[in-house]
Amino acid sequence: MRSLLDHLSSYAGYHRDRHNIATHFVGIPMIVVGIMALLGRPQWNLAGVSLAPASAVALGMILFYFRLDRPYGAAMVLFVGACLWAGSALASSSTVVWLAAGLGLFVLGWVIQFVGHAFEGRKPAFVDDLLGLLVGPLFIVAEWGFALGWRRSLRDQIETIAGPTRVRR
Repeated sequence: MRSLLDHLSSYAGYHRDRHNIATHFVGIPMIVVGIMALLGRPQWNLAGVSLAPASAVALGMILFYFRLDRPYGAAMVLFVGACLWAGSALASSSTVVWLAAGLGLFVLGWVIQFVGHAFEGRKPAFVDDLLGLLVGPLFIVAEWGFALGWRRSLRDQIETIAGPTRVRR
């Protein structure tokens, strides 16, 4: 299995333009919430706990992140948990609201992603590696952490491999 550094530096190689990275801070959460909303039905109540297909997806994501790195796995519990909570709230709405919000967030999130890649001048990472779909949320959480000064040595290693971020003019 590839390491955290392998995944993040590979993904970062497709995301060096700061405009593109900024669009990912908006688009990726929209996509994940949209997916969680769309997979939020049907819901089953088991021993007082509401479960849906989104719960299994969230669990799979969290296991993937923990397998890569425990501290990031813990951070991803917060991100994935928030997306699952928001998606579940939308799934509990009327059918029209559920579908409109879920599909709207998913589609608009991808539009924002592709606008970002127009700034980058490079295709999205998942085109070459489908795991990029799972690494994207981890990438934005890592970028948040780097901005707060967390795990600077990891950031430096990624920049050594992928290069520094830039603003294209």
